[in-house]
Formats: sequence, structure tokens, C-alpha cells
Amino acid sequence: MAAVIDYGMGNLYSVSRALDRMGRQVRVTSDPQEIQGADGVILPGVGAFGNGMKELKERGWVDAIREVALEKGTPLLGICLGMQLLFTGSEEHGYHQGLNLLAGHAVRFEGNRNVPHMGWNGLRFNGPHPLLKGVGEGSGYFAHSYHVLADNPEDVLAVTDYGGPVAAIVGRNNLFGMQFHPEKSGETGRLLLERFAALCEERVKVG
Repeated sequence: MAAVIDYGMGNLYSVSRALDRMGRQVRVTSDPQEIQGADGVILPGVGAFGNGMKELKERGWVDAIREVALEKGTPLLGICLGMQLLFTGSEEHGYHQGLNLLAGHAVRFEGNRNVPHMGWNGLRFNGPHPLLKGVGEGSGYFAHSYHVLADNPEDVLAVTDYGGPVAAIVGRNNLFGMQFHPEKSGETGRLLLERFAALCEERVKVG
């Protein structure tokens, strides 16, 4: 069973419906205790970084997320803003501390690029990874004004080109993030969600 975190910011039901159509068990929850027994956890998000962290803190999610991710090793997938929240912090509307599960910061697009970055962009994989197994280099649907600069280049599993390389998929151990919306990204997004679900199942079998 995968748990989708409801903290008041995110496309909760589009993600849960996508997983449900795949035949995966999924629960949208606003109770931090309910993710403790989940096989996988998804942190979606739409909106500003500071507001996202404020809601996570006030609703008691920060410690719960860190516990399942760091102590229990539960697979955790951040989507769009949810991916950025996994990192050290963001410069959006002043500096805000993130969950600090991955090292790096979110910064605003600069130069002659249209902001926000909206629409379909191709994905380029940086190498083989279990999350990418059987997934072709298709396209993702993006909607964001800030992007992550990861401190560890090996954490960036895939990039998209938007006036230069932009982190599109990140991963380290049981932590994963997708800057685009996989639930809106056609076959490529479906396959990536399937792979995340498969990694959750593999962990359960091993455990």
C-alpha cells in the first residue's frame, strides 16, 4: 500500500487515481501516523516552497517523513514541489529550510527562459538506475519556476533541457523525486510510477 500525503498542497487525487488505475493499493492520508506502515510514500506538491514547509510543520509531517525515510528506509517519492521539499532548502521568496533529506537548493530560473517552465520537455537519463529500468527517454509535463541544484551530481538521475540541463529525476537510496508530474506525463510517467511501485514491492519482499 502506498500512502499519498495530504498536507493541503498538491494534486493528491490525480496521483492516487493514476496508481489506482494500475491496480496499486493507495491511500490519501492527512494523518502522519498512517504512513508508518506504508510500503511507499508519495509527497506531491503545488505552490510555493515556504508555504509547503509551513504546512508540513504545522500538520506534524516533518518528523514523520524523516522517520519513515531515514529510519525505516521506506521508499519516498516527491513530485514537483514535493521533490524540491526533499532538499536542503529553497530561495523562493526568501530562504526556506527544506526536509534536508537530499543535499541541494531550489533556485529560480534565470536568463532568457520563460518563467514558469510549463509544458512537455524531453528527458535524458544520466545512466542506468533501478527506477529507470524499462523506461524509455520520453517526455515529462513540467510546471515550475524554481529548479533544484543538487550538491551531489550522482543524485541526478535524469535531466531535461530548458536553456541548459535541469534536474528532472533525482534519487539516492530509498529517496526519489520527479520535478515533472508523472501522472500527467503519458506512458513515460506511467512507467516511472510503475517502477516506483515495483521498488516498494521489492523492499517488502526482501524485508
